[in-house]
Amino acid sequence: MDFAIPESLTPILARMREFVDAHVIPVEAAFHEADDFSAVEARMVEVRAKAKAAGLWLPQMSERHGGMGLSLLEHGLVSEVLGRSPLGHYAFNCQAPDAGNMEILAEYGTKAQRETFLEPLLAGETRSCFAMTEPGRAGSNPVWLETRARVEGDTITLDGHKWFTTAADGAAFAIVMAVTEPDAAPHERASMIIVPTDTPGFTLVRNIPIMGEAGSGWASHAEVRFDDCKVPVTNMLGMPGAGFFIAQARLGPGRIHHCMRWLGICDRAFSMMCERAATRELSPGKFLGEKQTIQNWIAESRAEIDSARLAVLYAAWRIDAVGQKAARVEVSAIKFHVAKILRNVLERAIQTHGALGITDDTVLSFFYRHERGAQIYDGPDEVHKSVVAREVLKTYGMDPRAVALARKAAAREGDK
Repeated sequence: MDFAIPESLTPILARMREFVDAHVIPVEAAFHEADDFSAVEARMVEVRAKAKAAGLWLPQMSERHGGMGLSLLEHGLVSEVLGRSPLGHYAFNCQAPDAGNMEILAEYGTKAQRETFLEPLLAGETRSCFAMTEPGRAGSNPVWLETRARVEGDTITLDGHKWFTTAADGAAFAIVMAVTEPDAAPHERASMIIVPTDTPGFTLVRNIPIMGEAGSGWASHAEVRFDDCKVPVTNMLGMPGAGFFIAQARLGPGRIHHCMRWLGICDRAFSMMCERAATRELSPGKFLGEKQTIQNWIAESRAEIDSARLAVLYAAWRIDAVGQKAARVEVSAIKFHVAKILRNVLERAIQTHGALGITDDTVLSFFYRHERGAQIYDGPDEVHKSVVAREVLKTYGMDPRAVALARKAAAREGDK
């Protein structure tokens, strides 16, 4: 097996790393201090213009859509570099949730939808959000939705309540998962509907505080409501009832992006931990890095990051080679595995920094607050572990889901 980075990608990764160090990381201090993201966004306009001029814009999109045309594996390597800064992906217009929204609009949008919603998004002129999670429904069961969208003639009327709608604050439109086919099979009930955020009936209730920090703009997670919210039927994305199918197409590659971004965070935290260990004096001439516990943390972190990176790149290669469905075990495995390693590395880096680590004088506390959700969003760890375990057990002749269904059927028969 060849573990070398593709020759064509090596200079791109080097340029991106240099760009992040020179233009993005210097904006972080203002980002952490600002109460309103619009102030930081104004500074990022210049940074984004430089990224576009440098030919580093939209790494996740095809050249046909003005992007760099990278494969999933290549974009994974890019995500690792950009993940070193909270603003990294935003600088290159490949941040969540916009990146996923761009991909599904490009794939499933009509010509009119692409012109109205996709083109400004690709240009960096607008932002968007994705509304699926609901406070009254378990996020681990994405087909169980309360939000309804009634199709009546040329109009769709939405009523419902969503939360953790990332980046709704300042977004031009939302892509909303809502039930349009209530009598259909569970995976065929919901549709995706494009809702401009200035539509009457759309309300941004609040930006949800994450461990005490509400955030704003692109860095927010909002609670939103739809009350008799009407949009044209032409705003439906794809076919009626295709919402879950489109969501799966969006989420699979997105998990690769997330995992590589987390590894970028690990890389930054690891470097900070090592620098701290090498320079922090405990007493004159005695350094923190001499302590065996610190050395153990450095060694364990290095081994975990390297092993996780290979697992993610393998999963990305599998998706490129055999498709998302055939690679679902690998994707689920990296989702919970890398999230745990991210938590481990951040914990060690913060502990190595002592009291400094829990302040906002370094980026570590931001990463710790905002990335604890890595073990929850895009499917909690426990769900992904179940996926992996079920598929493994099938190779031993047992299908846990089939066994459970058979047991329920037998119990129903016994009650008759």
